[in-house]
Amino acid sequence: MDGDWFTRCAQGHQHWGRHGAAGLLVWSGGQVLLQQRAAPSSGAGTWGLFGGARHRREDPVTAALRETAEESTLPTGEVRVHGSWTEDHGNWAYHTVFGTAPEPVAVRPASWETMAAAWVPEDEVEHRLLFEPFAKAWPLLRAGLRRPVLVVDCANVMGARADQWWRDRAGAAARLRDDIGRAAGLTGIEPYDLCYPEIVLVVEGAARGIGAGDTTIRVVDAPRGGDDTIVEQVAGTGPDTRPMVVTADRELRERCRAHGAAVLGPRWLLSQLG
Repeated sequence: MDGDWFTRCAQGHQHWGRHGAAGLLVWSGGQVLLQQRAAPSSGAGTWGLFGGARHRREDPVTAALRETAEESTLPTGEVRVHGSWTEDHGNWAYHTVFGTAPEPVAVRPASWETMAAAWVPEDEVEHRLLFEPFAKAWPLLRAGLRRPVLVVDCANVMGARADQWWRDRAGAAARLRDDIGRAAGLTGIEPYDLCYPEIVLVVEGAARGIGAGDTTIRVVDAPRGGDDTIVEQVAGTGPDTRPMVVTADRELRERCRAHGAAVLGPRWLLSQLG
């Protein structure tokens, strides 16, 4: 517990957590899980995120899940983490970890730090008496609540990669799949500093049949051209997701946008892979 103490940041503010702090922002079925802070915590009676001090060599995701499990009865093992955002104060930072839960199960206090726990409808969060730092960050954080799903146009991305993909399309597709699977987190997806989306790789033609390999990527074989399958994948995402598509195909980009998807280019994805 070497992180449990006060420190002062480069901006002159006093914070809890020698090595920074992290909190968990969980969304489920249109509702956000909030903690009512108990005395003697600062902001007693206000509502914010479950979280607390990070310990030395503890990453933000581990810290946020651990603190939430210590302060509440939320089954954190069922939370699917999909991103993080950092508020940097110089030599101290607060990390918000985003996740989704299968359903808004009943959650109770589990330590003296928690006065109450409640699932609050997303549209009603701002009407609560919020912990001041959380209130300031909420407009930005709200954009990251839904689980991101990244649908990758494999053929289009392979075409932007100079690795002689035309000699062995299946081999090139498998290399792309494995490189994406090794990525520790993706940048450039607002509001996250790091994003861990569900990834769907749509393959077509001679690249079909590569499967998922050793990755957690979902590989979908297009029965014909890949465009229709990509649009079907986007249209099939639920209201709890945030669909995004990686392609440079102009017509496909417009079709995906019509279904509410954001669009990113192949160069953006390849830059993440090194």
